[in-house]
Amino acid sequence: MSRTAEPLSQAMALLQKLEPGAPAKVQANLDAFSPGSAELVLGYAFADILGRDGLDLRTREMLTVAMLAAMGTAQSQLDFHMRAAMKTGVTREEIVEIVLQVSVYAGVPACMNAITSAKKAFQAAGAN
Repeated sequence: MSRTAEPLSQAMALLQKLEPGAPAKVQANLDAFSPGSAELVLGYAFADILGRDGLDLRTREMLTVAMLAAMGTAQSQLDFHMRAAMKTGVTREEIVEIVLQVSVYAGVPACMNAITSAKKAFQAAGAN
């Protein structure tokens, strides 16, 4: 994604692609915290980093799921990115493999949290 659009507009377009309806909800939540924070947080995360051309969005979402799962401390973000990964074409089987890999490098508790998120994403996608 090129850096031609205003960062917030570019971020919102990418966020909409990952989860339709999410942009307004996320922006309202951030702006209720502090006006202009949506521009800072989303502009950086989604326009400057996630929207770069070096990796396709599907691969970036797989990496994001793995990192959030390994962190084990960002459950709502992991829930969102599990759904977003599936929206970009990551399969149920690939998510299972990512989550199992987490158990080796981040531990079983992080894996268990990721399993919870994965099951929610599978149910949302109708891929139980």
